[in-house]
Amino acid sequence: MAEREGNKAAKKEVEARFGLRLAQDVLDALRDLRIYCNSDISIVHQQFAQRYVLRGEESGGAVSKVGAYSSFVDEAGKPLSWLQPVETVGANGRHAIVIAPSFIRMHMVRVEHTYDLLITRHRLVPVTGRKKPDIESTILFKARQGTLALDLWEKDASSRGQICPVFYSFGGEALLIRQEFQEATLILTAAVCCVGCRHAHLLQPPAATIAPESPVDAIAAGVDG
Repeated sequence: MAEREGNKAAKKEVEARFGLRLAQDVLDALRDLRIYCNSDISIVHQQFAQRYVLRGEESGGAVSKVGAYSSFVDEAGKPLSWLQPVETVGANGRHAIVIAPSFIRMHMVRVEHTYDLLITRHRLVPVTGRKKPDIESTILFKARQGTLALDLWEKDASSRGQICPVFYSFGGEALLIRQEFQEATLILTAAVCCVGCRHAHLLQPPAATIAPESPVDAIAAGVDG
C-alpha cells in the first residue's frame, strides 16, 4: 500500500514538473502529425542581473483530429509578455519564449472532442549550500476527458475563445476551474483547435516604450520647427 502511494506521489510530482502524461498512441500521433508541444521549463541564469529565472516556450497547434498546446500566464492568470517571438518554417511548433521569476503553465491536449487540461504553478526555491535554486512545481488543476461537442477547428470556429470543455470528477461532479484561469482556459481551448497554428495565443508582445528625448534631439527639433 505504502509503495503504491509512493509511486502515485512520484507520478504526480513528475506531471507537475513536466506536464500532462500522455498515452503512447497520443504521443505517436503528435509526432507523426508534426505537432510540436514542449511543456518543459528550465532554469536559466541572467549574467548581468546576476539572478536565476524560469524559461518556457509557448508551443503547439492542431490538425482536425488532434491538438496540443502549452503556454504561460502570471500567478493572477493575466497574460505575460514574451521575451521574443519565434518564427519557423513549419506550423504547429514553437511560437514564443517567456522568461519570468515565476509563472503558471497552461497545458491542454485534445483528441477530437475530448480534452485534458493541466494547470501548474512554478516558482524558484533556494537550496541550502547551493547558488542555483530548484523549481517548485504545484498542480493547481488537473482534469481528464473533458468534453466539448463543437468542431472549433472547422464549422464552429466562430465560437473559439468563447467556450471551453466541461470537466467532471470520477464521481460525475462538474469540476470548476479557478476564476483567474478561466479566460486563459478559453484561449487555450481555441489554441488546441487552431489548425496549422503559426502564432502565439497567450503570450503577448512587450509593451512599447518610447525613449526619452535627448537634449540634442530637443534642440534639433526646435530648430527644425
